[in-house]
Amino acid sequence: MSTIFTKIINGEIPSYKIAENDHFIAFLDAMPLVKGHTLVVPKKEIDLIFDLESEEYKNLWGFAQEIAKKIKSAVPCVRVGVAVVGLEVPHAHIHLIPLNKVEEMNFKNERLKLTSEEYSEIQSSIINS
Repeated sequence: MSTIFTKIINGEIPSYKIAENDHFIAFLDAMPLVKGHTLVVPKKEIDLIFDLESEEYKNLWGFAQEIAKKIKSAVPCVRVGVAVVGLEVPHAHIHLIPLNKVEEMNFKNERLKLTSEEYSEIQSSIINS
């Protein structure tokens, strides 16, 4: 059965896409910890990030680096934090989270409920940064 990320990749579920190439996609988290919280996902459906082939693993992090720089330019933050948790969706992914304080990185925090207008504004800011 396809993961929710595969359904996003295939266009079956809408998302606020930030960037995409033949192998990876980045989109805003539907339940963000903070504004600008972005997921970077390989298009190849694989559960564990460390099961990616070495070259694909390196390329995923290179793609994530490009996205993190765009987030840093677009979203007021001290830095962009990185997390690989992998418990919520069985499809390898990287969380890029704009941070102003360490507490914002706590996955137990209540998630933001943004309007479609807010998502679109954030998406546009990151894409155009």
